[in-house]
Amino acid sequence: MTTARRRAPRPAPPTRSRSTGAPTRAQLAKARAAGKKRSQGARPKAPGTLQKVSPRESELERRPNGKPSAPATAGRNGAGNHRRNSNHAHGAAAKDPEEKPRVVIARSAPLPVQIPKPLEDEPEADERIARIMASPSYRRADQDPDFMDLDELRGERLELEYLKAEIELRRQDIRSTIVVFGSTRLVEPAAARRKLEAARRDLDRNPKDPVCQRRVSVAERVVHLSRYYVEARELGRIVSRVCQQGGPYQFVVMTGGGPGIMEAANRGAFDVGAKTVGLNIILPHEQYPNPYITPDLCFQYRYFALRKMHFMMRARALVAFPGGYGTFDEVFDALCLIQTQKIPPLPVVLVGREFWRKAFDAEFLASEGVIDPEDMHLFRYAETGQEAWEHIVEFWRGFGEHVIP
Repeated sequence: MTTARRRAPRPAPPTRSRSTGAPTRAQLAKARAAGKKRSQGARPKAPGTLQKVSPRESELERRPNGKPSAPATAGRNGAGNHRRNSNHAHGAAAKDPEEKPRVVIARSAPLPVQIPKPLEDEPEADERIARIMASPSYRRADQDPDFMDLDELRGERLELEYLKAEIELRRQDIRSTIVVFGSTRLVEPAAARRKLEAARRDLDRNPKDPVCQRRVSVAERVVHLSRYYVEARELGRIVSRVCQQGGPYQFVVMTGGGPGIMEAANRGAFDVGAKTVGLNIILPHEQYPNPYITPDLCFQYRYFALRKMHFMMRARALVAFPGGYGTFDEVFDALCLIQTQKIPPLPVVLVGREFWRKAFDAEFLASEGVIDPEDMHLFRYAETGQEAWEHIVEFWRGFGEHVIP
């Protein structure tokens, strides 16, 4: 006597998730039922009638479960070449900002591609369709973060990074900028004094500790230099109050978007209700923009090169307050571009003569013959935000331009 073989229970297909975008069996069955109902039910008033379909409705038509796709999970965490697990973005389809309402022809019945394969014809159809739609290959190329993160796509990423900021700056009628650099560590005076008090308390507990001694010494210098936070904020106020009297927007304060001096300059523009720009750079550690940037004018960059380009493209002046490597990098970039005439003449103002003459000895470079004496005059010194602005106005007046409306 033959014993009937028991068929093993079919494993349930994977649940549709926000990350995979793969449909469940119930959702596929629902799509089949909806297609059948449309095929057998009411007809449109006239087959061939033109109908306007919104992007959302169009998306619902494309998805067998009748729900829009989940947004794609970002493929990068902003740290060097580290990548997120690609499983977190399978099959996701982000909303396409380019999609607009479109005109379609009303049909009396759905197309075959709108209905999943019937289970009576293929019992394994649901599981197979779910696996296909969960595969990275099924993602649209422009909505696939892992694909966009490939080395082979670097050229496209560079172009997109340039275009995103450029298009928005044009849209907001930002014609020219004043770029402000300076240390992230030079905070407002009250915050600097709090840090000094904390350092002194640590030194009181450990009077012979050289680390604590150094912290107190550095904190005292930061308190001394914190006056430049006040001056950078005042510069932002002066420039924005004078030059932003309705569009087009000239001499808009632009910074790297971080804390310290950059925050102060953005804050000054914020104080008078003016537009102000921040260009953040992705770093291996988490960071935040300062809270005084105009929300629609804060951009995030992966590449320093593109960020530098946008700093210089609309710059009508560059003002540098005391800072470290990042500040020096931007200052010397600008001086080199002016010296080699890669860009038109541009006023460069170094605020804080005592600091800059110790940190950067142009006279020594000229005496050593590595720059020409005339290169010593590519920049000016100032002590206050008001004095820096006066140098800028004077510079452009020498070229027959009046920057004050």
